[in-house]
Amino acid sequence: MAPTTASSSAGSQVERIVIENVAIATVDAQDTEYASGHIVVAGNRIESIGAGSAPAGLDNVVRRIDGTGHLATPGLVNTHHHFYQWITRGLATDHNLFNWLVALYPTWARIDEQMTYAAAQGSLAMMARGGVTTAMDHHYVFPQGSGDISGSIIRAASEMGVRFTLARGSMDRSEKDGGLPPDFAVETLEGALAATEETVKKHHDASFDAMTQVAVAPCSPFSVSTELLKQGAELARRLGVRLHTHGSETVEEEKFCHELFGMGPTDYFESTGWLGEDVWMAHSVHMNDSDIAAFARTRTGVAHCPSSNARLAAGIARVPDMLAAGVPVGLGVDGTASNESGELHTELRNALLINRLGAHREAALNARQALRLGTFGGAQVLGRAREIGSLEAGKLADLVLWKMDTLAHASISDPVIALVFGAAAPVTLSLVGGRPVVENSRLLHVDEDAIARSTRDEAQRLARIAAQA
Repeated sequence: MAPTTASSSAGSQVERIVIENVAIATVDAQDTEYASGHIVVAGNRIESIGAGSAPAGLDNVVRRIDGTGHLATPGLVNTHHHFYQWITRGLATDHNLFNWLVALYPTWARIDEQMTYAAAQGSLAMMARGGVTTAMDHHYVFPQGSGDISGSIIRAASEMGVRFTLARGSMDRSEKDGGLPPDFAVETLEGALAATEETVKKHHDASFDAMTQVAVAPCSPFSVSTELLKQGAELARRLGVRLHTHGSETVEEEKFCHELFGMGPTDYFESTGWLGEDVWMAHSVHMNDSDIAAFARTRTGVAHCPSSNARLAAGIARVPDMLAAGVPVGLGVDGTASNESGELHTELRNALLINRLGAHREAALNARQALRLGTFGGAQVLGRAREIGSLEAGKLADLVLWKMDTLAHASISDPVIALVFGAAAPVTLSLVGGRPVVENSRLLHVDEDAIARSTRDEAQRLARIAAQA
């Protein structure tokens, strides 16, 4: 295939990075790959990509990279996470979802801005080191007097240098209303909607190269009222932003919905305005044929979280059936209290392996489908497929160079199979909008050791506060 190019709006004065001699998996619509090719980054965009050497005579080349022994892919896109859980890892390790939530909500309800900032740093650092260039956080715990939690999370992402979507969550159904969170851990309906609207207006950037976007994200059917779901959907569409929540995660949730609402989760979501191409759901494990057809018909997206689903014994999501039906599917880490590694690149492998335990067995997913889930699929789910998720001229220069010539991978001839089936590959370079964020597996803009210390200290402080309560 001939190289593709895009003209740079900045003209010849734009600074360029040239990567050559690199294997490339573009994850474009044709799954174009190059055994040895080039990528030219001009400013924050991909200017040229193709086989062989870069075009001659390029101006203002500030860096040339020999990609020998490397695979270039789009940056990984995380579609579901709870950053604050970084400081409650390793707890309730033998619980199903509902019991796990009951065990941890009393602790989570005592977080504050300082704790959340440290936890966001830890979550973001672990993902970025492993090739994530676009992260998201579904944060829904806002204790009274806890400070500017949303602002602290956005600040951590900005300092890390990654692209970011904050799903501003909320809960208004507590124990007294038949929900799971303790009474002191929820907001009022009016308070949640007002705070969500304020967050969108203050932080959401709708531009092509936006670094920060905001979604409206009531937590789940068992922690929010029907009215919060309905009004949340109306708010999101009035403001022109996306919608996110948990759905169909466990058999207990399905039973809860039937008992409380007289219908299953998917029908309940549709009745509240929560199916559509501007919506994505976390988990979607327990989906029947009718549910999958409804998601496909409405283009509702799914954040597939294989490790968390296994950790909480939720089940195996029907990802092959969703993909066959045309449902947009991306990958999610989920909160690190249910996926202690906190890494998305390991989810490529886990998604493939766990889905092969399901009905489709060895035909469930292959390596390239898994890579697509973690890149373009995630971009689709976040509503950013025009800008990111594949390596194409004109798209934002969010890309990763994986080192594939070490002991862990060198004897595997196909680099995409090596990346997905093999051990977690080191990241030699990660670019977000053309700006280096990781080099040689080290973060460039933050101090990893300082983050490790602060997350440990804040985890201990939270544990002390929770014990005293």
